[in-house]
Amino acid sequence: MNVFKDFEAKIKAALEELMADGSLPQGLDLSRVTVEPPRDPSHGDVSTNAAMVLAKPAGKPPRSIAEALVARLRGVADVTAAEVAGPGFVNLRMAPDYWCRRLSDVLVAGVTYGASTLGNGSRVNVEYVSANPTGPLHAAHARGAVVGDALAALLEKAGFEVTREYYINDAGAQVEVLGRSTYLRYREAVTGEEASIPAGLYPGEYLKEVGQAIAQRDGDRWLTAPEAEWLPVMRDYAVGMIMGWIKEDLASMNIHHDVFTSERALVQSGAVDAALQTLRDQDLIYVGVLEPPKGKKPDDWEPRPQTLFKATQFGDDVDRPLQKSDGSWTYFANDIAYHYDKVRRGTPTLIDVWGADHGGYVKRMEAAVKAVTGGAGMLDVKICQLVHLLENGQPVKMSKRAGTFVTLRDVMEAVGRDVVRFIMLTRRNDQTLEFDYAKVTEQSKDNPVFYVQYAHARCRSVLRHAEEAHPDWDISGPALAGVNLSRLSSPEEIELIRQMLSWPRQIEAAAEAHEPHRVAFYLYDLASAFHALWNKGKDDATLRFLIESDPDLTKARLALVKAVSIVIASGLQVMGVVPVEEMR
Repeated sequence: MNVFKDFEAKIKAALEELMADGSLPQGLDLSRVTVEPPRDPSHGDVSTNAAMVLAKPAGKPPRSIAEALVARLRGVADVTAAEVAGPGFVNLRMAPDYWCRRLSDVLVAGVTYGASTLGNGSRVNVEYVSANPTGPLHAAHARGAVVGDALAALLEKAGFEVTREYYINDAGAQVEVLGRSTYLRYREAVTGEEASIPAGLYPGEYLKEVGQAIAQRDGDRWLTAPEAEWLPVMRDYAVGMIMGWIKEDLASMNIHHDVFTSERALVQSGAVDAALQTLRDQDLIYVGVLEPPKGKKPDDWEPRPQTLFKATQFGDDVDRPLQKSDGSWTYFANDIAYHYDKVRRGTPTLIDVWGADHGGYVKRMEAAVKAVTGGAGMLDVKICQLVHLLENGQPVKMSKRAGTFVTLRDVMEAVGRDVVRFIMLTRRNDQTLEFDYAKVTEQSKDNPVFYVQYAHARCRSVLRHAEEAHPDWDISGPALAGVNLSRLSSPEEIELIRQMLSWPRQIEAAAEAHEPHRVAFYLYDLASAFHALWNKGKDDATLRFLIESDPDLTKARLALVKAVSIVIASGLQVMGVVPVEEMR
């Protein structure tokens, strides 16, 4: 149960009563009325904007509406104070017993606590990773992979039906380069002569494995064949083998996609022609000459007629080319077809997780989705900024196998899956992230992975000690939900409960904003509150969790500890991280 939704219902019921008795006009639209925590906790437990948003349609001053609403709410059960603040906000404070009773919601629900019906089964497509199949995944791919996967889990927790998708960029110049690079490694494997890799081709050691595999399968068959014959063989074999590595690396992070879509197959199916015909039918394609790009001197620019999409009609800066001089489609044309295909599959809400180098591509893609779907499709692009890999503040050396970067596998082997997943969510996706091997594995408050996991481990330790001391007690969540929770009365205990009961609202807010990092922030704050209570118990024996002389109080505090472990586990589940049972 979401306590803020609970009070939203009570506040709207009070407004309905005010409309019924003539204090407010009949038929006011209450959809903009919100209930949330006040920015300053000293102002109360919940706050509503009702008077502010209803003032104009009601034709009354906000404070007048607020005062009438406060008079109604003072009689609502569990409300101990109702006040008007500022120009017309209404702040409410609840009795401590209200929070204690609601703790049972957490205990009964278990790790499903926080699940919401916000999405109401609406379909969302989250496309993430989608790395070019030209080499192993690197550390920056790890960030996009985690952000996309956690976002998909977050949306599912909020009641959306999610499709996880990977777009295989297996068409265009980069895979032709891959094919030629692979051929050199194939020749090397057959002849035993070390290959010289020209500039512009892929130098990574990983392609030796691909070349050796082709040599083992085909022998010297391609040594004297013309490029037209060996290029598609080398290209397709390399793409297939590298995609196998990518899937293995993702699986090692517990990341699994529902759909893998091939760009090459999409183009060959005629999807680009179909999508662009939709734009032609709307008179959104024309032949024209673009102005010189900004920063280009006129003599550097060779104007020529091009097939253009009227992107400026949909918020882009310039109209965009759809066809190259050789008659083939641009990457942009292929991407229009791909996004059109996703929407036609029945998923109108699209979320793409892209790397930092794609920031300039967002406007045109958003414009294309609006145009090709007639406004029925919505695209939200999440740009993941760079990851700086460090070891005690010094840059980490590049991977020998990759040749030019640190692979995801290298990072996983250094610190483990759960550390990678957690740390990648400790910054907003659009902020640069520093990933220091030493700092992300140290046992300190400054390491959020350790701090949150330590809170869960401490909870489990308390519960284990209770089981050993009282083997006849049932300390399952549902059983503890039935104990006298009103025994929890210290300000620290009540504040901890309030933080836990805000978890459902955090899920909904993070899902609506498409911001999974909020989960990591929330868990750190919850862990901090729990550790603070633990430390107070070391100094004040009356605040300890296990009080031998008072079984009822002990059971109530075990319920509190159990609930903390549940909410942390629920949040870590969204992040794709396994909660630890103990720490040594």
